[in-house]
Parts: sequence; structure tokens; C-alpha cells
Amino acid sequence: MTGSQRREQLLDVSRTLFAEKGFEGTSVEEIASRAQVSKPVVYEHFGGKEGVYAVVVDREIRALTGALIGALEQGGHPQVLVERTALALLTYIETSTDGFRILVRDSPVAQATGTFSSLIGDVAAQVEHLLGAQFTKRGLDPRTAPIYAQMLVGMVALTGQHWLDTRSPKKEEVAAHLVNLAWYGLSGLQRRPALRGEARDEARDEETA
Repeated sequence: MTGSQRREQLLDVSRTLFAEKGFEGTSVEEIASRAQVSKPVVYEHFGGKEGVYAVVVDREIRALTGALIGALEQGGHPQVLVERTALALLTYIETSTDGFRILVRDSPVAQATGTFSSLIGDVAAQVEHLLGAQFTKRGLDPRTAPIYAQMLVGMVALTGQHWLDTRSPKKEEVAAHLVNLAWYGLSGLQRRPALRGEARDEARDEETA
């Protein structure tokens, strides 16, 4: 193997192991053994387990970010954007299952290389601008767009984590249900939402005053 080929082999092996066992459960010895090389070869290419992990996570972050942001940048009706984003995440999970398992695991090393939560924050920032424009158009307060963006993206992300293991129903159906809840919920937004319990308490106070 050439140096670049060996590097890619080590990354492939490590990606599988990190998905199976997590960062803490994987050792340099295991990586070397599965790749059928000596430990010094791993250290030579990456400096250690942390170095391999950082490269693996960075690649997955870039792949998923590209898919999600790409879905949003295509433009179109907001409902279609929600649909595209949900499908983009589910397709990534379907085609890069090991990568997604790595991203949703917690690791001290991930703090320096990017985490799934930071990725979701980046996507939410993109959604925030889209929602802000829609809120202004519909007479809603655009200052609330950031929190709605977090809710919307978080809902898609958590549903994706659930679907990672169940794989049922089909991704198109899951995306349709996500859009059903997200879009029709957004369509019926109130200008000044209030908790129903608080509203009943206020009415009761007025009656007894």
C-alpha cells in the first residue's frame, strides 16, 4: 500500500470500531490489529487514537453539514425545505450509519473537533433566517425565530436518532410525518401563545376578584 492508501485503510477500520465501541472502548491496539499493521504505523499516520478520531469526526461533520445545508440552500417553499432537510438527514443515516453513530456519541475529543449538537446549531442558524422572513411576512414576531429554529431542527435530529435503530417506517414516511407536525404546527402559530393552564388560572382569578 502507498502511504495515502494505508491512511484511508486505517480511517475505515477506525470508523467501524468507533461506531461499534465508541471512543473510550476503542484502542490503538485494536485499530492496528484489525488493519493488520503494527501500532507504530497508526502513531506514524495520526499520532494516536485522538488523531484518528478527530479526522473521522471531521469528515462526518462535513458530510452531514453539506447534505443539510445543501437541502436548505436550494430554496423553494418553506414546507418543501422542511421536507428536504428531513430527507437529507434520514438519507445520511441510511447511507452512513457508522458515521452517524459516531456523531451522536459523546467524547471529550469531539469537543475540539465538532459535535452533533454544534452541527445542529449551525443548521438551526440557517433555518433561523428562513423562519424570520416567514414570520415577518405573516405578522409574527421575527425575534422568536431562533427558538423556533432550534425546536424544528432538534425535532428532526431526535427523530433521526430514533430511526437510526428502528428503521421503520420507511424514511419517506418518517419525513412526511415530520413535515406534517412541523409545517402544520407552524401554519397555525398564534401571535401571542400562552400556556392553557396559566390562562385558566387567570380567568379563575378574575372570577373570584
